[in-house]
Amino acid sequence: MINSILDVEEQIVVKQKPAKPALQGPGIMSGAQAVLEAFLAEDVDTIFGYPGGAIMPIYDALYDYQEKLKHILVRHEQGGIHAAQGYARASGRTGVVFATSGPGATNLVTGLADAMIDSTPLVCITGQVFAHLLGTDAFQEVDVVNITTPVTKWNYQVTDASEIPLVLSKAFYIAKTGRPGPVLIDITKNAQLDKFSYEGYKRCDHIRSYRPKPVIRKEYIEEAAKLINEAKKPFVLWGQGVILGKAEKEFKAFLEKSGIPAAWTILGASAIPTDHPLNVGMLGMHGNYGPNVLTNECDVMIAIGMRFDDRVTGRLDKYAKQAKVIHLDIDPSEIDKNVKATVGVWGDCKETLPILTKLVEQKEHTEWLEKFHEYSKKETELVIYPELNPTGEKLTMGEVINQINLLTKGDAIMVTDVGQHQMVTCRYAKFNQSKSNITSGGAGTMGFGLPAAIGAKFGAPERTVIAIVGDGGIQMTIQELGTIMQTEVNVKIVILNNEFLGMVRQWQQLFHDKRYSFVDITSPDYVTVAKGYGIAGRKVSARGDLQPALQEMFNHNGSYLLEVMVAKEDNVFPMVPQGCSVAEIRLA
Repeated sequence: MINSILDVEEQIVVKQKPAKPALQGPGIMSGAQAVLEAFLAEDVDTIFGYPGGAIMPIYDALYDYQEKLKHILVRHEQGGIHAAQGYARASGRTGVVFATSGPGATNLVTGLADAMIDSTPLVCITGQVFAHLLGTDAFQEVDVVNITTPVTKWNYQVTDASEIPLVLSKAFYIAKTGRPGPVLIDITKNAQLDKFSYEGYKRCDHIRSYRPKPVIRKEYIEEAAKLINEAKKPFVLWGQGVILGKAEKEFKAFLEKSGIPAAWTILGASAIPTDHPLNVGMLGMHGNYGPNVLTNECDVMIAIGMRFDDRVTGRLDKYAKQAKVIHLDIDPSEIDKNVKATVGVWGDCKETLPILTKLVEQKEHTEWLEKFHEYSKKETELVIYPELNPTGEKLTMGEVINQINLLTKGDAIMVTDVGQHQMVTCRYAKFNQSKSNITSGGAGTMGFGLPAAIGAKFGAPERTVIAIVGDGGIQMTIQELGTIMQTEVNVKIVILNNEFLGMVRQWQQLFHDKRYSFVDITSPDYVTVAKGYGIAGRKVSARGDLQPALQEMFNHNGSYLLEVMVAKEDNVFPMVPQGCSVAEIRLA
């Protein structure tokens, strides 16, 4: 290790014009430069971040890389990591975020937990105090490695500049392979400043003791095919694993050959088009009527790239006890974790599904599929039609989403926050292409929607990106309107304002005798707030104004905020009450 002659906390360096960087060959360079060279080698094009003292050397080096690496200055580190998540989910690439030490690093923790449970590939770089100050309670020193160990796929602290190329190559490899997830690399300030003999960057393709893909055992796939071929009432449940594995085509081919009805988790939505004839709807607490009830009637259940979350299963001791379960997953720890599998098929579904498809028989389960349609007709009559075509004076969330569908024709990316609006959007949004539904699934993070939509637009600039947010969640990260203002990114923001923390209020109404405890929420004038950030906006509450306002939003060249006042005490149904079987789903 070569000690740096720069032993001051901060430097002010004035430079005239950024130089155009190129990938560097062997030579002497700083640790900070090595970080950015790693990004170029990994084809990173966008970084979300917020500078500070402990990461200042990397930001100083970034000055010379501006033509190759786009940096998005967020307004809060939590906004930065949610934006990186949105970027990763929309693009299928690894999101990258910078933060400084101490509070900068701890502000990433919520996003790390969110990315970990939702399997989102991220590489997070945090600055850290000088190595000789570690453990001294130095200014803005926090033990970020121990804090983030439970919410990262891997983390590591770099104290020697020469470690950086190898550590970052491992970081990108771990983040994006197997079951993806967030990785955090904490780099001390001396390691950023010190010079070392750089020998080039080599992408990692193997780490001893890390096996991202389990060995595929064909005998298990043969067992699975036999069960499917013998089934009278087979049912497919699919999750985000299909999208993460880039296996949409393979999945569609399997469904169309086997003829099996299929339902999705909220993170699996959009893997196949909403209107595909074998797509029977959404699973879970606020999912569709048929998929929930018929879960407890199917004879063979085929779970693909999903983890049997409690919001999907309801009460486990009453969940699909009659069914033989086939579970395909890249993560062996998920198989038998919540639901015991009759046959567990380890492996990447992009590789296992084609093998399974060859072995299954061409079939049409017409009578079984018709049962889903019968339940759908009942749900449509009692729930869906009244929600999308209300006769009351007040607008409903569902009719707003329906109008958006009519205008976007199912081609937009819908990014939701967390709450009633999230469930309504997931239930009613139409999707024609994959990577179109971006939401916080496992963690349920309020505040996710707005920054994730910003990241999604950078990840898929050619697509229309709509943030559907509530009046509660938007106020948790509303400062990211400043990011929109500075970058001029084109995001359409729809606030569904019911003047409540709606999902909590619904539970208080149904299960706590309408004891509305601290769920009334007062909001600012959102249109005026948006105007302060240079963002156009409009507020509507009358049905006749909704469609023209949405059309104005989509026609507007640039970001736009539309606040829609909706009925205060509308509930999201169907609903599986907590502690109940999925077959006990309520329509009202």
